[in-house]
Amino acid sequence: MITARLKNTDINNIDCDDKIKKGLEFLKETDFSKLEDGKHVLSDDMYVNVQTYTTKSDADFEAHRDYVDIQYMISGEELIGVTNYSDCKTTVPYDREKDIEFLSGKGNYTEMYTGDFMVLYPDDAHKPSISIDRANPAKVRKAVVKVKIQ
Repeated sequence: MITARLKNTDINNIDCDDKIKKGLEFLKETDFSKLEDGKHVLSDDMYVNVQTYTTKSDADFEAHRDYVDIQYMISGEELIGVTNYSDCKTTVPYDREKDIEFLSGKGNYTEMYTGDFMVLYPDDAHKPSISIDRANPAKVRKAVVKVKIQ
């Protein structure tokens, strides 16, 4: 997992794959006020899902096998829980077509605010979209760049 504030990050100094760096460059250069919610293909091995939603009080962990997630907070705030995949138990088996498996487990939580990003690898089971103040859900706009690794 990598997490930082995008505008303060020198992408060239991040120790990660070049495809992930291209995903971060896309996030840094994009005016999201001009990009509608939905799936946007960026290349043969990369796309972005732009979404607007209200945070929730809890969720299952999720994990992916074929893609790395780069989750970027366009606006709003949320908690993202992260734990090692091997420390979890499957609650919904892996769906190869959707590249997702749902899991239960315990993790550490990171507060994410407008401008923050998090890179999540296949070993990083993650629980996004959680309200920081569980009694007061927040409206979020987020971009999730999916980088194919397989």
